[in-house]
Amino acid sequence: MNRFVIADPKLCIGCGTCMAACSEVHKAQGLQQAPRLTVMRHEQATMPVQCRHCDDAPCIKVCPVEAIRQTGDCVQLNESLCIGCNLCAVACPFGAIQSGGSRPVAMANSYDTYIPCSIRSSNPSTSAGLRCFGEDLLSWEPGVRSIAVKCDLCEFRADGPACVGACPSQALSIVNDTACANAARDRRLQAANAHPQGAPAFSASACSAVTTVPVSPDASTTEGSC
Repeated sequence: MNRFVIADPKLCIGCGTCMAACSEVHKAQGLQQAPRLTVMRHEQATMPVQCRHCDDAPCIKVCPVEAIRQTGDCVQLNESLCIGCNLCAVACPFGAIQSGGSRPVAMANSYDTYIPCSIRSSNPSTSAGLRCFGEDLLSWEPGVRSIAVKCDLCEFRADGPACVGACPSQALSIVNDTACANAARDRRLQAANAHPQGAPAFSASACSAVTTVPVSPDASTTEGSC
């Protein structure tokens, strides 16, 4: 199974520290600075929602440029390939994919050469400080475009997801094969301990004492007959 981060609404206090930590570490890496998780509030409960890295991820199937791929035990998005079509956001059943507008990795910050322009066009800024026609409504900055943003489990960090370590109430945790196996074992033990008096009913001796009632071959014809 794929790894993912999940939150416990009983522990979450809705402070938003996880979102701030996520934005900070990705901005430092030159990636989209939009947070990969969103703290949701519902009545008396709060918890962040983020990508679950589905084993059969619908976002992978709908991406027309294969910017989203299964990588190891998680689902990763290549921000340099994304074209911002938002099909992945529509397909995500958790609403965990959104659009971001900061400069993605592998994009130029500026152009060193002045680009001629007409009165009806706009130019990006140049590092040489030359005057550009970029002050109108059509002005733009090189590399800045709206692309998909989703949880990448902070694959570039040796310490793992920044949100997990930053949460002051330890409401976030990583779910993997080991965590699922341990949770299933704990629930089985809890179920057994909750009804100890019912255990003898499922013993081998109790099952062998159960007798079966033979059914007459013509019972179906005689029962309920008029």
